[in-house]
Amino acid sequence: MRHQTRKVMDNIAIFASGSGSNAQNIIEHFNGGTKAAVKIIICNNPNAYVLERAARANVPTAVLPREELICETPGKLMSLLKENSIDYIILAGYLLKIPRSLTEMYRGKIINIHPALLPKFGGKGMYGMNVHKAVVEAGEKMSGITIHLVDEKYDSGKILFQAKCPVFPEDTPEDVAAKIHLLEQEHFPETIERYISMQI
Repeated sequence: MRHQTRKVMDNIAIFASGSGSNAQNIIEHFNGGTKAAVKIIICNNPNAYVLERAARANVPTAVLPREELICETPGKLMSLLKENSIDYIILAGYLLKIPRSLTEMYRGKIINIHPALLPKFGGKGMYGMNVHKAVVEAGEKMSGITIHLVDEKYDSGKILFQAKCPVFPEDTPEDVAAKIHLLEQEHFPETIERYISMQI
């Protein structure tokens, strides 16, 4: 029979560094009866609010030091992913570069969301308000989100989905950030689910 070896449910690990609004949205989407579930939150910041969000949602967390997360032989991280039978890694406000060893092990299975329309306003240092300030200063008329696969270079993986929003001359970076947040909440979980469902 076809698809005999396909798992009944795929397991997701979310990597996050900050508040975790996207992480919470993903947890609520997937842990409500879909064919995938968030099994663990991996975080590099012991003070990140995402840890509290995860606790309220009964999702286990692990806080690992930066040195462990960026090295090419992240033993503790690899053990956690193996213990939780992780199939997909989702980056939700995660600020560290993924090591090559992980991108090779999870080729085509690490998904990130970027708060701009790549390839514009991507690369090292382009995250959060840095992106929105750059968009406003450049006089852009449109911004948006890009959901993409992660490879060895910052923000260069295959684009899975983009959504746009207008940027008006009077908009501040904070105004743009609010528009981007709405797009993230609307599209990130559904795009992840759609991509996973296509991987047979």
